[in-house]
Amino acid sequence: MEHEKNGNGVTAYERSVLDNGLRVITSTLPHTNAVSINFLFGAGSRYESDELAGASHLFEHMLFKGTKGRPTPRDVSEVVEGVGGALNAFTDKELTGYWCRLAHPHYREGIDLIADMVRNSLLRQDDIDREKQVVYEEIRATNDSPAGKASLTLEEILWPDQPLGRDVAGSIESVGAITREQMIDYLHTQYISTNTVIAVAGNIHHSDVVHQVEDLMGDMGNGSSLPMSPFIDNLEGPVAKIENRPTEQAHLTFGLHGLSMRDDDRHALTLLSVILGESMSSRLFEEIREKRGLAYDIHSGTHSLSDTGVMMIGAGIDPGRVHDAVPVIVEEVAKMREGVTVKEFSQAKELTKGRMMLRMEESRAVSGFLGGQELLKGEVRTVEEVLADFDAVEIDDVARVAKRVIKPEKMALSMVGPFEDPTPFQEAMRF
Repeated sequence: MEHEKNGNGVTAYERSVLDNGLRVITSTLPHTNAVSINFLFGAGSRYESDELAGASHLFEHMLFKGTKGRPTPRDVSEVVEGVGGALNAFTDKELTGYWCRLAHPHYREGIDLIADMVRNSLLRQDDIDREKQVVYEEIRATNDSPAGKASLTLEEILWPDQPLGRDVAGSIESVGAITREQMIDYLHTQYISTNTVIAVAGNIHHSDVVHQVEDLMGDMGNGSSLPMSPFIDNLEGPVAKIENRPTEQAHLTFGLHGLSMRDDDRHALTLLSVILGESMSSRLFEEIREKRGLAYDIHSGTHSLSDTGVMMIGAGIDPGRVHDAVPVIVEEVAKMREGVTVKEFSQAKELTKGRMMLRMEESRAVSGFLGGQELLKGEVRTVEEVLADFDAVEIDDVARVAKRVIKPEKMALSMVGPFEDPTPFQEAMRF
């Protein structure tokens, strides 16, 4: 078994690799009574064929339906909820995670539970048929939400004709066609030891966690997991797409190709987004809300993936004022290419660093921060190292990265609202 200890401060961590390749990473937080546990797997929509779209998400749901020793959903949930904890899961494009947060005296029960779910779920046909109906309602709920639908459509047009652009949940048709045999094959392909990271944060000892995981998962099988589908840069923008609905607000989501989690410029892009639209003193908030009263909410953000990323801007606008708002938003985005002030730059650094430090006060954030890096990058940077990365960004880097990312040919706009013709909006996106 491999073992290493790294870092100092809030997210100092220890890492062990079991003989079967499963990785365990822990952070000891003496100040908290909460312990957060994340079981993370290299499974998600980027691993799926078109025919299996939504399989990762459906599979995630199914692990809560019962195991050999806990045959009902209630038997599963009561282990954690019965002692005041929280239990849930998520599926994304590149990973699937099962997590629980428990008071310290009960954390070992949480590790035991999720290991049982992963290794001994029954995957009964009746449960699969019933849970498909639940997933259909989840898909319908997202489609019924104008803001949710605008976000999904943005991904389709940012990353056309590839798994990156698909809804993680798949479609009603694709989910309906998934068979039990395909789900079992998926379990044996993606849920293997070398494709698994277990991250635990709280007032715990690394050796205790490793010994328990080794007892529960040390004989977990290995194999060759499906590869992640590559990012294909086939966006030819600017492009706008509208779904015509009689909404009281037009829901807009702008997007640009961002930077990957391995790109050295990603920290400068984060600061750019903070200055553009991530606070009440940001440029978009000042110009769109405070000066012009065009929106109640307008915001920007970035998200990095393994080999690409996204920078987005979202807003809800009175349909009668959308034609005024879109050119102003585009102008503010384009102006980022001209650079930022010393005051903006300094405030963005402190906001970003402060936000990260506050987030890491919570054990679940720590376990997710460490485990996600380990799974997707195979390396972990502590909070202190990431803060140093932000400190190393120079003011001129922001304008340079803005010129790299903010290009009309890589800009997309998705809108849900009472409009039909996207042409005027598409023209407004040329700069």
